[in-house]
Amino acid sequence: MNLLKVFDAVMEERSVLRASQKVALSQSAVSHSLARLREMLEDELFVRTATGMQPTARALTMAPQVREALRTLEAAVELPTFVPATSTKQFTLAANDFATMVLASPLLKLLGREAPSIDLTIKPVTRIDLAEQIDLGRIDVAIGVFSVPPSRFRTSLLFEYDDVLIVGGKRKLGRLDKAKLARLSLVVVSFEQEGAIGGFISERGLARRSEMYDRAALERALSASDRPPRIAVSLPHFLALPALLQDSELAAIVPRPLARALEQNHSIATYELPYTTTPVEVRLLWHERAEGEPSHDWLHEILRRAAEDLRRGR
Repeated sequence: MNLLKVFDAVMEERSVLRASQKVALSQSAVSHSLARLREMLEDELFVRTATGMQPTARALTMAPQVREALRTLEAAVELPTFVPATSTKQFTLAANDFATMVLASPLLKLLGREAPSIDLTIKPVTRIDLAEQIDLGRIDVAIGVFSVPPSRFRTSLLFEYDDVLIVGGKRKLGRLDKAKLARLSLVVVSFEQEGAIGGFISERGLARRSEMYDRAALERALSASDRPPRIAVSLPHFLALPALLQDSELAAIVPRPLARALEQNHSIATYELPYTTTPVEVRLLWHERAEGEPSHDWLHEILRRAAEDLRRGR
């Protein structure tokens, strides 16, 4: 391969000096490579003249084939180009219904404008072995709340949120204080399963959040109350919340972006909680082998742009 690169450079430059500069070798190294080629092919290949290195008939015959072979090899090892506007690639994401509900609209608007032929498959993050699926390359990127991930994964911040309380739109709670909160029957979303510790599920070293509300902050806020918080309903997803809250005395603690999304399509009222919840980071997570791959870099960027549109309320 290296000998053929030298041959191609001398053929183009007709000078050992200029060829050496082109392939970043010394003149003696280029001369040594030519000597090896001459011995292997049993032909002089180039003859030194007053006007430069002139190719022999054998060299002239070889030159086009060598050039084409080198171009083919270079194309084989180069990173593939990725043009979003014309790509028909399919990406597979893993996300829970909260992330899907708040990001889908801004993401699809961006895709419609910039990559109309790209398709998405979204898998439920709660019903798969997420680490295994990413390791196997079956998930391009996961969206969620993760503890410190193993070193083989990379992460990037997507957006942050805190908790709020929502009720059916017909209910009027007035000013919500801790005493009033303690009397409410609450709905929460939890993916809790066997083996969960501190609100996180761990699989193959990857820990993801299982409780979709700040349980610790709620319990601290009502620790002095003679009525501990009543979790009347615990759900594995958010989709049923509007139906449960309509015409009922239930209230739900949910992420703030979700409350905004539900208000747009349902009769929902939002109230600030009478305590502070810990800000939660929703992050992108992918395997290190995708680092620097053009299509994956683009996917991460357009997801970040969708999150920015979410923050701006677009």
